[in-house]
Amino acid sequence: MATAFSATLPLHGSSQEIVLASPPDCLLLLLSSDPPVLSPFADSTRSISSISCRCPGNCQGEETHQSLLITKEEGLVLYEDMILGRSFEDMCAQMYYRGKMFGFVHLYNGQEAVSTGFIKLLTKSDSVVSTYRDHVHALSKGVSARAVMSELFGKVTGCCRGQGGSMHMFSKEHNMLGGFAFIGEGIPVATGAAFTSKYKREVLKQDCDDVTVAFFGDGTCNNGQFYECLNMAALYKLPIIFVVENNLWAIGMSHLRSTSDPEIWKKGPAFGMPGVHVDGMDVLKVREVAKEAVTRARRGEGPTLVECETYRFRGHSLADPDELRDAAEKAKYAARDPITALKKYLIENKLANEGELKTIEKKIDDLVEEAVEFADASPQPGRSQLLENVFADPKGFGIGPDGRYRCEDPKFTEGTAQV
Repeated sequence: MATAFSATLPLHGSSQEIVLASPPDCLLLLLSSDPPVLSPFADSTRSISSISCRCPGNCQGEETHQSLLITKEEGLVLYEDMILGRSFEDMCAQMYYRGKMFGFVHLYNGQEAVSTGFIKLLTKSDSVVSTYRDHVHALSKGVSARAVMSELFGKVTGCCRGQGGSMHMFSKEHNMLGGFAFIGEGIPVATGAAFTSKYKREVLKQDCDDVTVAFFGDGTCNNGQFYECLNMAALYKLPIIFVVENNLWAIGMSHLRSTSDPEIWKKGPAFGMPGVHVDGMDVLKVREVAKEAVTRARRGEGPTLVECETYRFRGHSLADPDELRDAAEKAKYAARDPITALKKYLIENKLANEGELKTIEKKIDDLVEEAVEFADASPQPGRSQLLENVFADPKGFGIGPDGRYRCEDPKFTEGTAQV
């Protein structure tokens, strides 16, 4: 049976059908033949209303299949992860305005369905590469709220010992390969990680089916590294999923004004890989597409480009007054909150009740509060740590003429900012 990745897969603009291989095998989404509309969320708000069954055997119809999209256990995991992301970011806003965090802090509110939909399908040995909007990716990958909050506070107990800060979350233990501040900077790193997996499997003959997921924004897709890595990944059939978090705005530049063809998914087929467009405000739709892409990568069938149309509820960063986006636009997408949508799905399909979901919310509130207390009480990095992990020599600038490490000279760091 053909899968959703056997051909180019627009979610709008042509009369095509998408076959979701699992679960369940028989779902067929019949999409309309409306003409393309080059506006934000061109068709993402369209509900999956036309579903027909192509089962070879007896089938109970649409309701049975829809109820099988997730189990209760899966639904609660998704909900908890999304609530963690939202609550954590809301707390970051409070801490930033209280002067506990410094520099630029970019929040993920509104985009939780993308992180949760992809990362909760991965194993610990799979790799994730992020951008400067990376707190929630790290949390979804398993980095503790304590470690992420401490990093934001610049404390030694942070996942990078306080040296990375908001835009550079990294955890070797969880294969969180970093947040990257410059657009496009992380895509070559992700491509290299995927190459490593293929090399282990095909050259070293190791039992390795690890995949890599690279997250980046719509603004990155006009950057040369993006195209170079698409080419290499397709050429070598690397086990990587390129996930475009198209939140419609690159800082204050509308995606529609900056890109000659706003439909980013089309760039996949141009390089010989599937391109898929999905509603990034619906975690269940994201999860179905992610499941196919990850499975395809593990089978050795190469990369996939997935465009998730989503929306950030806050400004570009906490220093952004967010005056450029139209208030009506922001209200429109606030009404499509991915957490509210999942909650409604769980309750309507009797996968959870209000009490169970409130218990999760209380658990996460307590977890985030405790992370703040832990971070606040943690020690600052020592001054001697200033140059560690900056150069290959762990002591910094090496050995001076007197045979001692330069960084140990009390005058060496004179003039540097107080740590």
